[in-house]
Formats: sequence, structure tokens, C-alpha cells
Amino acid sequence: MGIIQWIILIGILAFVLRKFMPVKGLSQITVPELKKKFNDKNVQFVDVRTPQEYQANHRKPFKNIPLSQLAQQMNKLDKNKEVVVICQSGMRSLKAAKILKKQGFKNVTNVKGGMSAWV
Repeated sequence: MGIIQWIILIGILAFVLRKFMPVKGLSQITVPELKKKFNDKNVQFVDVRTPQEYQANHRKPFKNIPLSQLAQQMNKLDKNKEVVVICQSGMRSLKAAKILKKQGFKNVTNVKGGMSAWV
């Protein structure tokens, strides 16, 4: 194998590993664990689904900030308070959680399984 192929292989491997590596300060919780946080005034709840998904089915403490608008609306959130993010399956919310962490949010939590895991 030539040097160029090795470089490409290493680049692809690094990209894949980076996508699946846990982010420092980013935690994941289950829906039952989430329900225990609902009365905590120091927690901000964000649903990153589309407005249509949110309207069809949402939980009361969550406010809707679609993933596509997160960069423009994250100034509505306090960087020093915990932010719990949810979506339909947990994938968009994980992406949102990583974005928030990179923007300096201290304590970000993703809901595993999202709304699909709601019991």
C-alpha cells in the first residue's frame, strides 16, 4: 500500500473515531432519569425537532429550538445552567449537544432514545 493510501485510510479512521468518541462534559440520560429533573429550576429543556414534530407531540418543560436554528437561538440559553436536549430518536439532540458544548455550555445532557423512548 502506498503512502497516499495510508494517509487516506488514517484520515477516514480519524474521522470515524471522532464522530463516535464521547464529548467531555456531555452526559446521556434515560427518560426515567429525565423525569426526575422536571422540577429543577436550574435545568433548561430544549427540544431540537422541527416545529411540526414538536406541535404533534411534546412534553411541557421543553421549549422548541429546532436544530437548524440552534446557532441563531442559543443566546436564549444560559451557558452556566444545565441544558437537556431531546429529539425524536436521540441523534439530532446528540448533534445539538455537541454544538452547545463547542460553544462553551458547561453542562449538556442528551436524552437517550429521544421522544421514541418515552414511556
